[in-house]
Amino acid sequence: MVHRGTMSIHETKPAPQFVEGPIDGVVFRALEPHTDPRGWLVEVFRADELPAENRPAMAYVSQTLPGASRGPHEHVEQDDYFAILGPGDLILYLWDPRPNSPTQGHRIKRIVGQSSPQSVLVPAGVVHGYRNAGVVPAWVFSLPNRLYAGQGRQEPVDEIRHEERADSVYRMD
Repeated sequence: MVHRGTMSIHETKPAPQFVEGPIDGVVFRALEPHTDPRGWLVEVFRADELPAENRPAMAYVSQTLPGASRGPHEHVEQDDYFAILGPGDLILYLWDPRPNSPTQGHRIKRIVGQSSPQSVLVPAGVVHGYRNAGVVPAWVFSLPNRLYAGQGRQEPVDEIRHEERADSVYRMD
């Protein structure tokens, strides 16, 4: 795993053209709250619903404030598994630049969160990011299948960032 900063593995190729469509390996699953007089409970991860290679190695929660964005970025080896159920909504963007993917050139733009609770599996190599276009903070529960910076935080971070590049084809607008 190598941290590549603003460098991209796609720099030597012409800018890809993307079309709306499904992306191979990306899995959306509606999250269903089970409510009772005390409140609600949502299963965000079950070992019997994810292949072994996609199962989480760690978990963290992030809050994204109204108007703020995270990404777009991608991972060389890491798969991301997100559970997004509120309190706000995010616009989730996904692009498939993977050369050997049957859905290369596809993109997805979807609202997820309070109005559409979802879990999303994002395979390595799929560029992804999200923006809070609402008026309240949004939370994302992240359960990647690799440890951030490796065992004991001693390895390079597996992340290729595109958000700082003015010429990036990965636009969240």
